[in-house]
Amino acid sequence: MKQRVLESLATAAVLLTVVALLRMSASGQTPESPAAAPGPAPTTPWGHPDLQGIWLDEFDTPFERPAEYADQEFFADEDRTARDDARTSDPGRNRRSQTGTRNDVAGAYNAVFTSAKPTGRRTSLVVDPPDGRIPPLTRDAQERQRIEREFRLALLQNTDTCKNKQLTCAGGQYGPPSRRRNEVPPFYNIGRMNRHDGPEDQSLGDRCMLGVTPDFNGFRRIVQSPGQIAIGIDTGQGQGYQRVVYLGGVHPPAHARLRHGDSRGRWEGGTLVVETTNFSPKFPFRGAAENLTIVERFTRLDADTLEYAVTITDPTVWTKPWTVKQELTRQRDDQNRIYYEPRCHEGNYGLPALLIGARVDEKAFAEGRGPDPASQDTASCVLDEQ
Repeated sequence: MKQRVLESLATAAVLLTVVALLRMSASGQTPESPAAAPGPAPTTPWGHPDLQGIWLDEFDTPFERPAEYADQEFFADEDRTARDDARTSDPGRNRRSQTGTRNDVAGAYNAVFTSAKPTGRRTSLVVDPPDGRIPPLTRDAQERQRIEREFRLALLQNTDTCKNKQLTCAGGQYGPPSRRRNEVPPFYNIGRMNRHDGPEDQSLGDRCMLGVTPDFNGFRRIVQSPGQIAIGIDTGQGQGYQRVVYLGGVHPPAHARLRHGDSRGRWEGGTLVVETTNFSPKFPFRGAAENLTIVERFTRLDADTLEYAVTITDPTVWTKPWTVKQELTRQRDDQNRIYYEPRCHEGNYGLPALLIGARVDEKAFAEGRGPDPASQDTASCVLDEQ
């Protein structure tokens, strides 16, 4: 017990240090030097605004506006302090279940493995609609969600997750293994589900293909030339990807579909405007794909700050377009010697091992040496509801 308390205190101290350092970094300070005013936005030798560098959103901002700040676009200073204190002192970030249990393994990523950013000024990344909330889904999108969830619940219905009425099984029921386990999913699968017949039963993350456009979480490394702009995005656990923005030209025919779409850019004064279409249905963004259009705007405000705004439109998914805005801070090149090629290993080792394990479990059950795989929840990693 004493050791657990000491570990928790040490973890809290580390997190508080991280928050303090990020606060100083975000304001241009280091522990040894005062803040320096950022210089003017530079330009390239050929006259375009220079967007090059490694950029990161150094703040923690809710994606959608919390209900208690419904009419408030910016946090008050005391709100930001309270949110920082709550996040770094939350005992749940270091909570473990009984050693050796399934729930203990599922919750093994405690606070030691996660970072804590300081709270930003904005109450939401969504800036339009003005309420900071994503617009409602269309009826067709709601129906698709219902059909997809119904299938996933069917695969869980013989597990303890449903027997114990865990939140993951909300809307489902406990019963014998569903006959739907042998059905083809109603839509192309991108999430983790309780079946492991082949790679496409697994989530995009399990297949090392989690990164989608647009991304709001990772580092962005931008490199420019007069006719193209390359953007390397380092996101997730090695789930990064690269994009090339062509300055000029037209989008390919509608039947040409790409994982991150086709990006065409143009300069409007000091702002790079990028329109991306032709997304693949196998890599949707929040359910939007074939009919998705995103328009991104990159504006270098000064030497250290890049404003990034993106308007997302898909009339088959949302009732109206919506916009997200971030202010990204330039990171020091000499302190960010990052790998530029994504190095996700789950698809190389974890995924084959998962599929082999599923076949071993099936063989053991057929021989009377183990439980029915349909009764084991290997998809949702449900924790005890405490």
